[in-house]
Amino acid sequence: MLTFMVFTLAVVTLMGGLSMAFVYVVEDEFFDGLLQAEEARQRAYHRAHGHYTAPALPFVRVHERGEALPPDLAALHVRQLRRREVAGTDGRHYHLRSLSEDGTVLVAEVADQLVVRGMRTELLQWLLAATVGLSLLALMLGAWLSRRTSEPLATLARRVACSTPNNLPEDLAQGLEHDEIGELARHLDELHRRTGAFIEREQGFTADVGHELRTPLAVIAVVAERLQTHATAEQQPLVQALQAAAWQLQQTVELMLALAREAPLSPHSPDEHRLLPMLEQLLLAHAPLLDREGVHVSLEVPADLTRPWSPALTQLLVGNLLANAIAHRQSPLVHIHADANVLQVCNASDAPPAAVLEHDSGIGARGIKGAASMGLGHGLSIVRRLAEKQGLRLDLVHCDGRTCAILRAGAPQPRRPTGG
Repeated sequence: MLTFMVFTLAVVTLMGGLSMAFVYVVEDEFFDGLLQAEEARQRAYHRAHGHYTAPALPFVRVHERGEALPPDLAALHVRQLRRREVAGTDGRHYHLRSLSEDGTVLVAEVADQLVVRGMRTELLQWLLAATVGLSLLALMLGAWLSRRTSEPLATLARRVACSTPNNLPEDLAQGLEHDEIGELARHLDELHRRTGAFIEREQGFTADVGHELRTPLAVIAVVAERLQTHATAEQQPLVQALQAAAWQLQQTVELMLALAREAPLSPHSPDEHRLLPMLEQLLLAHAPLLDREGVHVSLEVPADLTRPWSPALTQLLVGNLLANAIAHRQSPLVHIHADANVLQVCNASDAPPAAVLEHDSGIGARGIKGAASMGLGHGLSIVRRLAEKQGLRLDLVHCDGRTCAILRAGAPQPRRPTGG
């Protein structure tokens, strides 16, 4: 709207100035034409009779050499300046033509014949009225055009704002014109249809995988437990490896299914949960594995320490960190420490690859693993993504031969192992 108004003001001002200049130029050319005709008449008469005659127009006079000019003209030395138009005093206005080289001048005092001077105030008023009217028209045109341009976009924005992942509208283009915004809405409709179909496929896949994987894993765990009672001494390491692999696979499946769920596991529940009982239940659940692997877990957790985490989230995150510590340990001791700020799981190990420690605060890289790892290098990346989804942060540090996975909420703090 402002652009339309400023453009209109500029055009009206320019055209008004040109119009005023035009009428002044036309008027001056009219008087110059009259004087030119009178000059030709006077020269012809002078050639025929040897002197000048009285002008045909009453407001024109011939001032021969030596004859005094009007005082306001004489003060300007118009004979020397050869000026053709002079503004005199008291409203007088002169047009001049030179008749001869000796200084004879044809003078027309045209103050009473000036038409534009008398109409100047009225002309300026008309120009001002036209400027105001056209500026208002420009504002109205700008308002109409802006509404016409922005209303379809505002309608599309409102429809998109009402959409949710479970309810993606597919009628955004309804009622819109076949213009750029309508084309955008049609592309969004197609994208929503494809996204909805993708979500439906992924939800079905997650549900099917959750059922189809848990059942064989449970069977493998039961069979491995029975095999352990009948296995020979030579077969015991193989059975234990089978049990450890089944347990680790179960942890991975639970973790990936939790990551695939759209809804979070309510890490910040209204009720605070004491952390120590949750960790003790976790260790009791994994006691058979810890016994088989000969792992001793040291807990350094205050009895009254609480966390706004659900037990399910604690089982997933800490259970996978514990599994990772067991898999990469160089000593039988795994230390779990917690205070008001952090929870960390530490074990003696070789330094993880530098890329793991450096990439995005420690555990963002996928497919990077240590030389002794038997996995694909995705475990900590999955845990970290699940933690971020729940509003938590997972860092990995290595210091003095110990690797610590540090879980905290909020912004990152200086990464230094504590406890132990």
